Amino acid sequence: MVRWKFSCSTLILPLLLAGCSDSSSNATSPTAAAELKPPTESGVLKVATRNGSTTYYLDRHENPVGPEYALISDYAKARGWEVEWTMLDSTSEVLDSLNAGTTHLAAAGLTHLPSRDERFSRGPAHTEITEQLVCHRDARPLPRQPDNLPGTEIVVTADSSYVETLTRLKSQYAGLEFTEDANRTTEVILSAVADRDIGCTVADSNIVQVMRRHFPHLEVAMNLTTGQNLGWYLPTGSDDLASDAREWMNSVEGDEAIGRMEDLYYAYIGDFDFVDLRALNRRIEDRLPEFIDEFREAEAKTGMPADLLAALSYQESHWDPDAKSPTGVRGIMMLTQRTAESLGVNNRLDPYAAIDGGARYLADRHRRLPETIPEPDRTFLALASYNIGRGHLLDARQLARSLNKNPDSWQDMSEVLPLKADKRYYPSTRYGYARGYEPVHYVQRIRNYRDVIQAAFN
Repeated sequence: MVRWKFSCSTLILPLLLAGCSDSSSNATSPTAAAELKPPTESGVLKVATRNGSTTYYLDRHENPVGPEYALISDYAKARGWEVEWTMLDSTSEVLDSLNAGTTHLAAAGLTHLPSRDERFSRGPAHTEITEQLVCHRDARPLPRQPDNLPGTEIVVTADSSYVETLTRLKSQYAGLEFTEDANRTTEVILSAVADRDIGCTVADSNIVQVMRRHFPHLEVAMNLTTGQNLGWYLPTGSDDLASDAREWMNSVEGDEAIGRMEDLYYAYIGDFDFVDLRALNRRIEDRLPEFIDEFREAEAKTGMPADLLAALSYQESHWDPDAKSPTGVRGIMMLTQRTAESLGVNNRLDPYAAIDGGARYLADRHRRLPETIPEPDRTFLALASYNIGRGHLLDARQLARSLNKNPDSWQDMSEVLPLKADKRYYPSTRYGYARGYEPVHYVQRIRNYRDVIQAAFN
């Protein structure tokens, strides 16, 4: 069970979760700390976080998601605890909640720093990042070396690890200046850089990785640090809980939880393609509006999410209803003649019929998979089946079993599917050779596109 306690009532798009002004719920009395019982007694783990693409946000169905949410949920489940989330506006407020004694643990994409170790109990680390200077790609000249930093406009979120990094660099490079912004999160500042309202900012590499898919004009000018750890912090004196959290994170169960988190939120993000993302953003504006209602109607009929269908369609045809390929597939969903006939689609170049048919076909691929396969793996396998065919997917699932891999795990199947093109393996399969690496890249691209497209469906 999950409980929520928000510092404000407004939740915005997951990648631009701006800070809110009402922080009255953060006020605490001296007795609050004394009344905070450990989760081993209360059965409730109180966690402070902030909204952000790499921490915690609500998806379009208003379900909580995010890397920190995933890890905390797995940890609490392993211990049999409920989670009470307190949503705060900034990193400084998250850390203040530890000092106030109102929360057991802070999970908000916090960099492990010596200065923070002096104030709080360090919890386990889960992600390695570097801090990067990010500017607009058309800014000239881009500051590529530290000695280019003087004279560069730099704005960073206040009380962040970036302030410490820039302060250290300021002592080395005379003339370096920067501004701390107490009202905007790193994600929002990055969007301002993309709009050229700000010159440059500093952000963790995992945040940059996510944001560049949505703002293709962002460019990493340089790395400002070597590898650093992100992890959890606890109030001073919480040694038992900190030790327990580290023990879980370092266990096989914790390692598997980190693997699931990375696969769900980061691993599928491929190399940044500026040209492709520019084209996608243009077509979201000039092509998607013509078909968006059809994608929504298809979701109502089939249960397949509209933004997923739109991402699949973009991968297939870039939303071109007249698209054709040399292999004979046609239309906005690139259906084969045989598939179209089986779906009752008489004209593949009719985008409305094709979207309806493609959605029903994907739903059929999804329905034919065992219900025991968890989401989102079942959806990813259905997409692979849409691309490579059900027979080849079944071959790969059987091959996975023979290799002691999990056929219900997309992470494992993404390693096994390419073996359908390996002569050491495909001769023993029922349907033989297939370009098994294609569905792996196919699903990866659709996941990337969906992340960018989903805002249009909110």
